[in-house]
Amino acid sequence: MPILICLAAMSGTASGASARADTGRVRYVTDGDTFRLTSGERIRIANIDAPEIHARQAKCRLEVERGEAASRRARSLLDGKVVTFERVGRSDNRTVARVRVDGRDLGEALIATGAARPWLRHRPKPDWCS
Repeated sequence: MPILICLAAMSGTASGASARADTGRVRYVTDGDTFRLTSGERIRIANIDAPEIHARQAKCRLEVERGEAASRRARSLLDGKVVTFERVGRSDNRTVARVRVDGRDLGEALIATGAARPWLRHRPKPDWCS
């Protein structure tokens, strides 16, 4: 049992474990709240939601339009940059992390531009259609 606790603490996913900051270079942006590092790791930005870019996932056409704009904004902030991130969990085979780029909190930057909205896990996602 102690080994399992130690491994969970090292990954930063155990309750109460202190987060460890890592760095990586962004290979490409998937959408307004997800990107992939050159290492192959997929990162989902914690505590935000960006609109969907695929019609099958979006609730309306307006969400897709907003999603495309959010993706462009995320690309402008991230393409080829080195980011610092703290893992806080996992979701849909992605690392969920608080991310910093150029010394700024990425989630806050995306919210400030309207590309994303605050979203806490297990809460209803924001409505991008109204």
